[in-house]
Amino acid sequence: MFYTTDTNRHGLAHDPFKAIVSPRPIGWIGSRGSDGSINLAPYSFFNAVSDRPKLVMFSSAGRKHSQRNAYETGEFTCNFVSRHLVDKMNTSSAMVPYGVDEFALSGLTAKKGELVDAPYVSEAFAVLECKVTEILEPRSLTGEASENIVVFGQVVGIHIDESVVRDGRLDMGMARPVARMGYMDYSEGSEVFEMLRPRL
Repeated sequence: MFYTTDTNRHGLAHDPFKAIVSPRPIGWIGSRGSDGSINLAPYSFFNAVSDRPKLVMFSSAGRKHSQRNAYETGEFTCNFVSRHLVDKMNTSSAMVPYGVDEFALSGLTAKKGELVDAPYVSEAFAVLECKVTEILEPRSLTGEASENIVVFGQVVGIHIDESVVRDGRLDMGMARPVARMGYMDYSEGSEVFEMLRPRL
């Protein structure tokens, strides 16, 4: 099978693009609006961008609540989605009006960041506190602005629950991270194996 993305004529019941680009880590973004309201929402277009400096990004179609808050305040948190929190993460994805507290809606504890004035999930195994460095609207090959908003943030502080630290490492087998696959599918990364880079 081959198809061009300008027509998107793949003949399948559902667009396979996001299934191909998987598994994708989930950016569970905590933020505070300039009005003081707090927000929590998961984004499947999320990833680390670099290690030095430590940069992450999240993106969605349109300026949703997280993007709005990041733009207004310049801060956000990214909360680690583990198997034991996946149902609460899913609840926080509900489409609700601006100002609704998804922490409370999901039965989670919102805690204020140490270095940012944005809330984080107290129950999460790990949290990144971030300050916005750029907000971009990517363009297509023809130069047209897409409807997507990409927020980049520099990680200024990291929380780690020591219950998932073993032998000096954050143990992914214990932390059981959840990733987004295609469609409505998710995966859990509890089966972990190590592979060292070859030296040639």
